[in-house]
Amino acid sequence: MAAPTALIAEDEPLLANALRQALARCWPELPTPHLAANGDEALAQALALLPDVLFLDIKMPGRSGLEVAGDLAEEWPAGRPFPLIVFVTAYDDYALQAFERAAIDYLLKPVSQDRLAVTVARLQGLLAQRAGSGQDCHLERALAQLRALSAPTVDDAPPRLDYIRAAVGNKVKMIPVDEVIYFEATDKYVNVVSAEGSALIRTSLRELIPQLDGRQFWQIHRGTVVQVRQIQAAMREESGKLFVTLRDRPEKLAVSRLFAHLFRQM
Repeated sequence: MAAPTALIAEDEPLLANALRQALARCWPELPTPHLAANGDEALAQALALLPDVLFLDIKMPGRSGLEVAGDLAEEWPAGRPFPLIVFVTAYDDYALQAFERAAIDYLLKPVSQDRLAVTVARLQGLLAQRAGSGQDCHLERALAQLRALSAPTVDDAPPRLDYIRAAVGNKVKMIPVDEVIYFEATDKYVNVVSAEGSALIRTSLRELIPQLDGRQFWQIHRGTVVQVRQIQAAMREESGKLFVTLRDRPEKLAVSRLFAHLFRQM
């Protein structure tokens, strides 16, 4: 089996180099990992290098570690084994419980040599298992883990929205949530699309989603949430990309790998 490759995404150079040196001590067969200084750089390097192992800091400039993992899952080339992801975090005990429930391996800052050794042994076992079986189920596992981490808890969920207050020209329009066809994130706004047209709100999609009924609205992409009863069909094109078509509307909305499970046959 060829020596695995690794990428460390960490915006603090001292911590990045400390992790790199610690890995050299407990995993000498691992070539010196590449370093990325922020989330955007991590995504670009991961797609260019296609590493076997990826150490992702949770809080980085640009994309967060979770966002990098989600974007990688969407853009990772077919036929290439998805990297084994280890999150590096300074979160408190409550947040760590969420990682444990999602069965994601993580390292707590500052990273201890003993804890890293446990993680390395687990990574080595997973890589050997993957090489022996010739199968890669880690992408589906990573997608399930990301969905679990992204789901708001009951205690954190804000009250449900009944109306959307959106800007239309020089006035504010009250749009009943039941009449919204889909929400689409833009650079600084969210576009609210209903039968009467489009309107903009300043609330981010991340803030909006917990206020929507998850049985009524499905997130199908990082930037798209659609009303379930407005979906006519889901179809996969020759390129392998999944799209949904809408009732009485011409748009086709892309579905990311992270949310493709919503459209598996019952």
